[in-house]
Amino acid sequence: EVAQMPNLIEVQKSSYDLFLNSGDGPAPRDGEGLKGTFQSVFPIRDFNDTAVLEFVKYELEHPKYDVEECMQRDMTYAAPLKVTLRLIVFEVDEETGARSVKDIKEQDVYMGDMPLMTPHGTFVVNGTERVIVSQMHRSPGVFFDHDKGKTHSSGKLLFTSRIIPYRGSWLDFEFDAKDIVYARIDRRR
Repeated sequence: EVAQMPNLIEVQKSSYDLFLNSGDGPAPRDGEGLKGTFQSVFPIRDFNDTAVLEFVKYELEHPKYDVEECMQRDMTYAAPLKVTLRLIVFEVDEETGARSVKDIKEQDVYMGDMPLMTPHGTFVVNGTERVIVSQMHRSPGVFFDHDKGKTHSSGKLLFTSRIIPYRGSWLDFEFDAKDIVYARIDRRR
């Protein structure tokens, strides 16, 4: 009996669908997907705390063109992303410091076009079908190593260390055979 071939792109498709659709359905998932991205940024307060901009909801509209038409027209297969935002303006009593709501405005704001994944698990960008390839990411920290005596003819151990931050440039330190230390930023000397 021959085993059935698994759908190898289902992981990418379901992950992207979850990212886009986490705000829909009977029980929207707070903190996940696109909704979670907006929730991590909002609310935005002004310096004097007299105005607050809140995220209410988002909506992905239907794409203007289908996949085939985007490829023929050298366009990106995408859907308009509209976000409903609420601006609350407060009036502050200068004597007591108490705030009271002065005005509330709610408005839909066009945020741009969100690229959509095709049924084949690809994206169409400027008419060309593209595939997203994930990369391995090195964990942040400090790493030490040596060449096990293979680099230098005398068998001397040459030590190296690498500092990998959460964000920013990697920093390498190397010792040569004369015990001179070299520092390298982003693997350049």
